[in-house]
Amino acid sequence: MEEERIQDLTIETERVDDLPVLLAQMKKMGVAEMLDEHFVMHGNWGGLSFGTVVVGWLSHILSQGNHKLNHVEPWAEQRLSVLQSGLAQQARALDWSDDRLACVLDYLGNDEHWDTFEMDLSRHLLRVYGSSQYFRVALGRDGR
Repeated sequence: MEEERIQDLTIETERVDDLPVLLAQMKKMGVAEMLDEHFVMHGNWGGLSFGTVVVGWLSHILSQGNHKLNHVEPWAEQRLSVLQSGLAQQARALDWSDDRLACVLDYLGNDEHWDTFEMDLSRHLLRVYGSSQYFRVALGRDGR
């Protein structure tokens, strides 16, 4: 009689919520790549790229409606598999520590880099189609 071997099975449960949709949309928009292009990090920056950290953080803000820096790392810890899958990279919750996000804010505060990033992102996302007609837009209640 053969003895059956039963392997230990570990099941992890993780909330998915709206993360796959948010991450896929930002990937389609090229947000991380454009951020990496316009905000070049110093040599000590390790782990995920600047743009990837921002995409993860934006996902937190949009998903949770919370912009507080100290809430992101524990949130990421609880959703690490979903984040890694959506970002297609290995990540650690520490990639979204409040110290790292504070550095991100400092870099994003550079007006020159932000302006060129914003211009490139808008150019990539918006299309303007010509029209032979003009429309009047009324502002205010009385149309003035």
